[in-house]
Amino acid sequence: MRRTDMEGTEGRGTVAGSFARPVRALVLGAAALFTAACATTGATLNSGVGDRLLEHPPYAAGHGAVGGGGRLAHVPIAYQRGGSQEEIFDPAGGRGTPVAELLEEMNAYLDSLGASVRLAGPERGTRPDVYFGCEQNPAGECVADSRDVAVQGRPWMKLAVGRPSESWVAPVRTALDRSGAEGTLVITLEVGQYWTRQRNVLGQKEVRLGTGYDVPVPWLTSLDQPVSVLQLTGALVGRDGRAARIGAEGLVARRTSLLASSVGAQALIRDEDVESLRTRRRDDLPGRPLVWQAALRSLVAELTDDRRLAVR
Repeated sequence: MRRTDMEGTEGRGTVAGSFARPVRALVLGAAALFTAACATTGATLNSGVGDRLLEHPPYAAGHGAVGGGGRLAHVPIAYQRGGSQEEIFDPAGGRGTPVAELLEEMNAYLDSLGASVRLAGPERGTRPDVYFGCEQNPAGECVADSRDVAVQGRPWMKLAVGRPSESWVAPVRTALDRSGAEGTLVITLEVGQYWTRQRNVLGQKEVRLGTGYDVPVPWLTSLDQPVSVLQLTGALVGRDGRAARIGAEGLVARRTSLLASSVGAQALIRDEDVESLRTRRRDDLPGRPLVWQAALRSLVAELTDDRRLAVR
């Protein structure tokens, strides 16, 4: 069962070196003890949007409307540490960290877009949990061969959403009543695992981070190991807690060298990567918006089907 509650105040975490072999805890037997709990909160069954396997952006699924297309609200963007791997491998998100500072900037920008109003009051319980990245086996390891027979042998990526807890749904529904809104945008900052792809017959490679945003990687980058990506995931959720549309946008990839990947190591997203992201710009777009601003705007446009917000 993936950790889906919002991270609280904490100190900076450290991992020796720039690489780590993703240590998957051998807790399969213990996990069976929690099957009953996982069957409700966090389960993708009846979550509103079925699992999808996607090859290229836009990374989105669902119909994108709640309550007849009425007014929308949003909860603050939160950081989920340990969304796709053990928490120790993700940057810390406590007060004073680059992640915390980035979140503050993102939430101010989300408020300014005018696509939704911020819901008042703190969240409780477990929010809807959108997963995007490589398909994983029961041990939490990425697998290149999909279980879907339609795409076997092609490392597509999985987009799915887990149901929130009723302790989250009930107060949010009350807040929606007070605001006159019909649905809630729930956006999360987290680390995911993306596949590197070969761009052409010359052997050039890239990571497809998001809408109109492909990032080249060195020629020696392995195609057999995923790369760590700091990303935004999001869901448009109805009053019943079921998702109407889900999506993801990648922000920055941490490249793993061929030598490191040959021994099962993977480069980690670091504080320095997050700090650099805060000022990195999309030179390919008019006005040179910040990378994270373009991604957040694209994600909100995709979830709400508001083409006026689309990045062009």
